[in-house]
Amino acid sequence: MKASEVTAEPAKLRIIRAASELFRKQGVYQTSPDEIIEASGTGKGQFYHYFKNKEGLIHAVLRYHLDAIESGTFAVDCDVDSWEALQRWFNAQIELQKMFWMTRACPIGTIGNTAANLTEHDELIRQDVARIFDVMTHKLGNFFRNEKAAGRLAKEADEEALAALCVAAMQGAMLLCKVARTIRAAEQVASEALAHVRSYRVGS
Repeated sequence: MKASEVTAEPAKLRIIRAASELFRKQGVYQTSPDEIIEASGTGKGQFYHYFKNKEGLIHAVLRYHLDAIESGTFAVDCDVDSWEALQRWFNAQIELQKMFWMTRACPIGTIGNTAANLTEHDELIRQDVARIFDVMTHKLGNFFRNEKAAGRLAKEADEEALAALCVAAMQGAMLLCKVARTIRAAEQVASEALAHVRSYRVGS
């Protein structure tokens, strides 16, 4: 983190942003509080003032991502309002993979993979992740619902299922890219998913 950013951002936000980056880079439980403290340019006193434990920080990171998704400031904007914008939604995720040389998956998916195996004590983290994916799916679903209302989507199309397909397809594609270290999987999945949802278009 740049020195100017360290002085400009509140300590709590610096900790959350640093944690988010490290979680995505190396995994949630492979990241120690000391690493987060060092990366954020804060101290242990500040860290434990804002977060009682690591689980509390994970909740804060997920809240940070949810706020970004809801406000449209997330790295990939889920507020799609046209077929061209849907294409850009897929492309944006592919470009993010290229930016990091296919070494990182989705920040939500990374925590989600951990949350799937959490104990009952950490059930709230799993619920946080599920909520975020629900919001992403609902936002994409709004596009398909609007298209159906305008008569541009087949009546038999399930808007929520199409949205869920898009989200699930790219989550899986990002994991494949990370494992194989090639962007080809994401490009193929995006192409096939788009072809499928476009098959429901009417009058095009």
